Amino acid sequence: MKLKLKRPLAFFDLETTGTNIGADRICEISVIKLNPDGSEEVATWRVHPGIPIPLESSLVHGIYDEHVKDEKRFKELGQDIAEFISDSDLAGYNSNKFDIPMLMEEFLRAGVVFDLDNRHFVDVQNIFHQMEQRTLKAAYQFYCDKQIINAHSAEADTRATMEVLLAQIEKYENMEWEDKKGNRSVPVVGDVEALHKFTNLSRPVDFAGRMVYNEEGEELINFGKHKGKRVEDVLNVEPSYYSWMMQGDFPLYTKRKLEEIYKRWNAKKVAERQQSKPAQPATAPANSQKQETAKPAFQNNSPKSTPQISSNQPFKKKDEPAKPVDDDMLKQLAMKFGKGL
Repeated sequence: MKLKLKRPLAFFDLETTGTNIGADRICEISVIKLNPDGSEEVATWRVHPGIPIPLESSLVHGIYDEHVKDEKRFKELGQDIAEFISDSDLAGYNSNKFDIPMLMEEFLRAGVVFDLDNRHFVDVQNIFHQMEQRTLKAAYQFYCDKQIINAHSAEADTRATMEVLLAQIEKYENMEWEDKKGNRSVPVVGDVEALHKFTNLSRPVDFAGRMVYNEEGEELINFGKHKGKRVEDVLNVEPSYYSWMMQGDFPLYTKRKLEEIYKRWNAKKVAERQQSKPAQPATAPANSQKQETAKPAFQNNSPKSTPQISSNQPFKKKDEPAKPVDDDMLKQLAMKFGKGL
């Protein structure tokens, strides 16, 4: 086998209720895990999508509602699927634009942790389209000289995809390819990292292609009125764009990557604000404390200047009339000052 693997390469294919990554669901997934020693592990799961399968989709893949009514939902199967491919790079046919983002959407919806960082992704369709411009059926015929039996079943399509990649490596060994800038290279080799680079030429940030990397590795908006602008520049001039995307009908993985960019951008803004604040003096002036605690020069501290009011006696109401002096009051004054009245 000319494909040299440092870790397993999991070829997989999905059958779904439709092609809307944010709204549709998986109803079947098949994985062929090709190990570095050349051995294979195969697993296929039928999935209850939780929504009706449209007739037009059923006519393509042959899976109808009655076929999945007793199957488990993805939330129950997601952890098993994630564990099966946890040690693997991922490969498929049109997988970068559809299968991987659709699978990630289901993982995120089910609360299953599956990290895409530090994985390689080989999209066999991209090799084919960039070298020959055909469909999977034509690719299988062209590279393998075979017809797909049970086309549009997940396992048949997955196996055809795997065989096409192996045939592509054979066919394009030592063949040069020229990119749009006139650079020549031999891109189709038996190395997953090299195939990852060749099948991800658009450099998507989020697989759905709503954001892409530029030559400097900066994230750019890839749709709408801000297409071609750096995401951070858009946030600078229109911070509400972040909320609009987070609340909009975008795939969850797109929102996750946007959130990562937003947090990084916001941290920079906080740091800039802190740096722009004027430095505060470490200590107050020597005489400031004295000025704060010194009593006014005109204050009279004589006991007679401020009448002492007992805390347990009520204040006299402002409008309360004065009581007439009687004998009891005169006696109390005489006792207090020691003088007869």
